[in-house]
Amino acid sequence: MKNLKLTSLKSYDNKRTVITVDNVKIGEDFVVIAGPCSVESEEQTIKTARKVKEAGANMLRGGAFKPRTSPYAFQGLGLQGLKILEKAKRETGLPVVTEVTDPRDVSWVCEYADVLQIGARNIQNFSLLKEVGKVDRPVLLKRGITSTLEEWLNCAEYVLAEGNQNVILCERGIRTFETYTRNTLDLGIVPSVKEVSHLPIIVDPSHGTGRLSVIEPMSLAAMAVGADGIIIEVHHNPCEALCDKDQAMPPDVFAGMMKKLQKLRACMNGINQCREDKRSRDSENP
Repeated sequence: MKNLKLTSLKSYDNKRTVITVDNVKIGEDFVVIAGPCSVESEEQTIKTARKVKEAGANMLRGGAFKPRTSPYAFQGLGLQGLKILEKAKRETGLPVVTEVTDPRDVSWVCEYADVLQIGARNIQNFSLLKEVGKVDRPVLLKRGITSTLEEWLNCAEYVLAEGNQNVILCERGIRTFETYTRNTLDLGIVPSVKEVSHLPIIVDPSHGTGRLSVIEPMSLAAMAVGADGIIIEVHHNPCEALCDKDQAMPPDVFAGMMKKLQKLRACMNGINQCREDKRSRDSENP
């Protein structure tokens, strides 16, 4: 791929970027980011944060600014929402991931957030990409609904070119002819990214499918294909959610999924150890 000066694997001496957020290492461990789609109230956010922490989540997600298709839909609580997220972090210790939508908001959102999310609608908002490239917060860059791999990596180039080397890619589904799911979750992009780029990549099965019944199997599949983590929408009472209630995962379902992820990780570690043992035996007995 041409013009990929900073995101390509070769540009990083074939090493992989590991991004540290507090005690979480993205690109080294399988990271689970979980929480509500939007911050609706202090009670809702902190209840959900406690539940995902109990289940083993590593980071908390929550939208204080919500770009919506309809101008009449809930747009988020703004500054109040950021203060609620800050309180949730104090109570649980979970680092906070939240979306920023306007270049003018970047500097002060950094006062509350540990990771700045750029949503699919803003992936080619180049002014915003340049602005988050100037700060010292990691950037979670979601894939656009029609973006090719090369277009997506070029958006990451905008951030890296401004000096911020901490970019996390996030596959969140692309738009195809399929209508059963909200989007088509492209898990093939995960090994494709790892072939050409040093940046870590996580998967968003919540937006990628839009169906609660499909989120768990796609989360397991994301781990199986080598993703560096997942980001999941969890709400303590999904039927009351102000946005994306159909894909909001109840805490008990999330806890069950986390147990399955742990079992899958153990199985994969066992398989990898067997492969290493075989390589070692083969090298000793050529």
